[in-house]
Order: sequence, then structure tokens, then C-alpha cells
Amino acid sequence: TPTPTAPPSTDPPDPGDGPPALHVSGNKLVDAGGGNRRLLGVNRSGGEFMCVQGRGIWDGPVDDAAVKAIADWRVNTVRIPLNEECWLGLSNIDPAYGGANYVNAVKQLVARVKAHGMTPIVELHWTYGQYTGNSAGCSDVHATCQKPMPDMQYAPAFWTSVANTFKNDPAVAFDLFNEPYPDRATSTTAQAWQCWRDGGSCPGIGYQVAGMQDLVDSVRATGARNVVLAGGLAYSNDLGQWLTYKPDDPTGNLTAAYHVYNFNSCADAGCWNSTLAPVAARVPLVAGEIGENTCSHGFVDQVMKWFDDHGLSYLGWTWNTWDCSAGPSLISGYDGTPTAYGTGLRDHLRALQG
Repeated sequence: TPTPTAPPSTDPPDPGDGPPALHVSGNKLVDAGGGNRRLLGVNRSGGEFMCVQGRGIWDGPVDDAAVKAIADWRVNTVRIPLNEECWLGLSNIDPAYGGANYVNAVKQLVARVKAHGMTPIVELHWTYGQYTGNSAGCSDVHATCQKPMPDMQYAPAFWTSVANTFKNDPAVAFDLFNEPYPDRATSTTAQAWQCWRDGGSCPGIGYQVAGMQDLVDSVRATGARNVVLAGGLAYSNDLGQWLTYKPDDPTGNLTAAYHVYNFNSCADAGCWNSTLAPVAARVPLVAGEIGENTCSHGFVDQVMKWFDDHGLSYLGWTWNTWDCSAGPSLISGYDGTPTAYGTGLRDHLRALQG
């Protein structure tokens, strides 16, 4: 089997060694010198739900010690889910947790992640817009659950603001929208992919949708050249027509995002060979979430092997102390104590990076 492409350094990052500026070269993510950078790490959930629930900004500690514990797993990337209503400080959000306080908290966490040599990915997770159709997560118009697509009312404004905040820092990557699922609302695959790229009035979705092209345009209009990730249909599990509907990015810094859990449809090497490999041959491919609800790591072991063999990136869900089957959670303590599931990711990353 091919040797996995290692990150630029085989040594764990020293505090103070920032992560590299990233850009796309062919189908690879590379640093300023052209060296490959695989994004290998974890998600740090909390910023998408705590504020809108009036409970704070983060779920658990995100101080320097807590971030160092992540780096100690030989993690080189942390994905940070966010909430657009909290970032924009909308009236339904407690000002203690929204607007400037939220933005500053995100900037502080991004800085801590970078201080430990890790790439931050800021990601739009929960959004505005009422959806009560198939697979609805809630009936609330507010950003209190996962919606099938981002909304035109606030999502472009969110990305304009985020891009302006980080556009001078090419070490920060942007994940446009967590898990699109317009395919659950629309009657044909073509309609779903058109909605995904172009937005507008999408069949089965009652609000005006911001398509991936709208969000790319919002980011690039600020002058930001940061690497941008775009996940496919079926909660980012389907990249079957991603290349056909790929948004136009004048900078060329566009990456495909993919999510996979043991309970997804595309969850075996046969599907990965037929649908992921053609995408990965053309653009960088990042599995922004991998996981399983078995409280073990047999499935993610298979995922990591396939992605290693293809020189690709992956991030475990999630660095939070929830139940390993309900989360699924990598840790039982914020000192980095792994769950039985998290042990698989931790030991594998440590072995990969020496």
C-alpha cells in the first residue's frame, strides 16, 4: 500500500510554532514552500449550540491547557463549528454570548489552536430559516438545529464577516456549511445539486437558500484567499456529483469536504473508490467528520486506512465529553483521556506522526 503522506514535520508541534499558510496546488493542500499538509485532527464542538441555548459560548474548557491536550494527541487541525446568529449578534441571542463577545471568543480559540501548531477550520454549523420537511431537525426559524441548506438572509453576511476577520491569516481555513441535505427536501438528485450550488428557491425548502456559490462569492469579495471547504449532499456523505456542480472559485483554493459515520450510506471502500477517489484526483479532499456510534474504533480504523492510502485528510468527531455512542465522543476528560472510540484515533495519529 502507498506510504501515507506525512505532515511537513514528523515532530509534534512546539507551542509557538504556528501552522503553515495553506493554499491548493492541484489536488493537494500545501504550505508556502509547496510541502503537502494533510489535515489530521478533531472537531471541537460547542460554539454552534451553547450560545443559542443561552448557556455560554463553549462546551467545556478551551483555555491553553485544554488546547494543549488536543495537540498532545499529535493533532494538527481543529475544526470549530459556529452559529451564524451568535456571530452576527442577532436579537434572540443573549448579548453576553453573542456579537462581539462571541467573535472575540472565536478569535481567541483560533489563536490558541494556532499557538500549538494546529490549523484552525472555522465552520458554519447552525443557521437561520424554517424547515419542517423530511428529516427536519427542528421547526424553529432560529439557528437551533441543522438546516438542509444555509439561508440567504444571514449566511452570506456571516461569511463576509468571518472572511474579513481572518482574511489576513492564510493559516485559517473556512468550511462553508456543515452538512447540506437538500436531497431530503427535493424530488430529484439534479434539483438537490442545483440547490446546493445555486441556492435561491429550492423545492421543499421554504426559505431563500444561499448556495455554495453564494458563499464562495461572499468570502472572495472580501479579498480573502483562505482555503475554503464545501461538503456535498446527504449530510456531506455524497460527493457523487460534486465535480459536476463545483462552485467557481477565482483563487483556486477550493476543497471538497466529506463526512462519514458507520451508519451512513457511503461508508465502505467500494463507495469511496467509486465516488471519492475521482474527486480526490482533482481537488483536495478533507473528511471533516469521521466517527462511529459503537464506542469502539473498528469503523474509523477502516476510514483512516483508506484515507491514509490515498494521502487524504480526516478529523474525528468530537473532542467533547459526551457519551461515545450519542456524540460520538473522543474523550472522557478535557485532559485528553480517550474513550474506547477515541483511543483508535489518538493511537493512530501518534503512530502516523512518530
